[in-house]
Amino acid sequence: MILETKNLEFSYPDGTLAIDDISITIPEGKKISFVGKNGSGKSTLFLLLNGTLKPKKGKVLFDGKEVNYSSSGLRELRKKVGIVFQNSDDQLFAPTVYQDIAFGPLNLGYSKEEVNHVVNQMLDHFGLHHLKDKPPHHLSGGQKKRVAIAGVLAMDPDIIILDEPLSNLDPVGADEILDILNELNGLGKTIIISTHDVDLAYKWSDYVYLLSSSKLVNEGAPGIVFSNEGEIRNSALKSPFILDVYRELEKRWLAAGNAQPKDIPELVQLLRSIDLMRVDAGPEITVGECVNLGVLFGEFTKEGLYEAVNSRVLFKNDDGTVVVELKRRVLKPGAIYVYDMDCFDKDELDKIIKEHDIDHIGAMGKKSKDIAESADICIVCNSGVIDKSILNAITGSRCLILTSSGMVPHTAKRIRGYIQNSGIRLIFNPVGKSAIELDSQKEGQRKSQEEDQKENET
Repeated sequence: MILETKNLEFSYPDGTLAIDDISITIPEGKKISFVGKNGSGKSTLFLLLNGTLKPKKGKVLFDGKEVNYSSSGLRELRKKVGIVFQNSDDQLFAPTVYQDIAFGPLNLGYSKEEVNHVVNQMLDHFGLHHLKDKPPHHLSGGQKKRVAIAGVLAMDPDIIILDEPLSNLDPVGADEILDILNELNGLGKTIIISTHDVDLAYKWSDYVYLLSSSKLVNEGAPGIVFSNEGEIRNSALKSPFILDVYRELEKRWLAAGNAQPKDIPELVQLLRSIDLMRVDAGPEITVGECVNLGVLFGEFTKEGLYEAVNSRVLFKNDDGTVVVELKRRVLKPGAIYVYDMDCFDKDELDKIIKEHDIDHIGAMGKKSKDIAESADICIVCNSGVIDKSILNAITGSRCLILTSSGMVPHTAKRIRGYIQNSGIRLIFNPVGKSAIELDSQKEGQRKSQEEDQKENET
């Protein structure tokens, strides 16, 4: 475990008990959410985790060692554990964006050349180059949040803590911040957030801690924590919206039971799809028999071209017709391709769009969106890109996701996982120069797994 607390307790000078006997363990490389209503202790706990506050009782441990609260000890801790405050104005203080991002590296003793290199990396990564000479307080909420995260990331911490990272952001800005967090996690960073947004915590997290009245009341995988409706209600929160919808569908026998869908594609996959059709049939056809109706098209299947195979006869009419429950198989599967915008080549991308007959393009991350806009690429989706691409591909569309290199593996994992778990036939491929590298990584992982299996068998 990279970060731990043991029997942590903290009270403010006025006697307010903010943290009451909390023990947690944070595994390395995970996405962790602390969920609770305002005043439940989330922000105070975060200030204890990076040494800003010192506990009255209990311990905070980093990498197995108790935190040293001397000046040098805290400096070392904050190199490893960076925190982004809920209100970006509390964190941004330098005259320009460039100077604000440079502040951390300068205090760590970086040379002028090293500072310039890392700041320009951050400006490029977060799409902030055009704002580098502007005062941070003149920026929009989303821009301020990106500057604050860039300033923390410039110190290359192992853990990034964010207090209510999506507060006061519009939907597109919130999606851009989530793209950044997913990319950082894909690069090995441990990401910890606080939120009272149960939909965010349920969908995004690997692990959830539920706080109420300064105490830890539950912890576990999101599905476990949010399945306890009574505890969620007692904590002055509500169930995730997608779980509420699923439960109502389940009560009406419209969805498969005992599941915990995290997003719309997973929910759609759980819906019970019963297609009935009256067709002419010969006298030899009996109830319960399966028939092949051939290819269906036109008004009946506007969403694509299907072949109705193994359609079961449910009822036989006196007029010689039968009612069948259709079992449909897609003849023209949809496709999702992902392109690394860090290797952007306009001619290459135009060729890919034409070659694969792309009809739906989405962009993830501020940098990808800026490049696409400057290159006059028609983006039809700039939020919820992975989910919307899956939903479009299910109905036969050919989709292209534009993103940065750090997000390519995350995107591939999400889409391949959906294909495997759903059994739906979709084409998925990385395309462009970076596709070769990703395929090489996948092949290397496959060989490593085979070698491990042989070793275990031996």
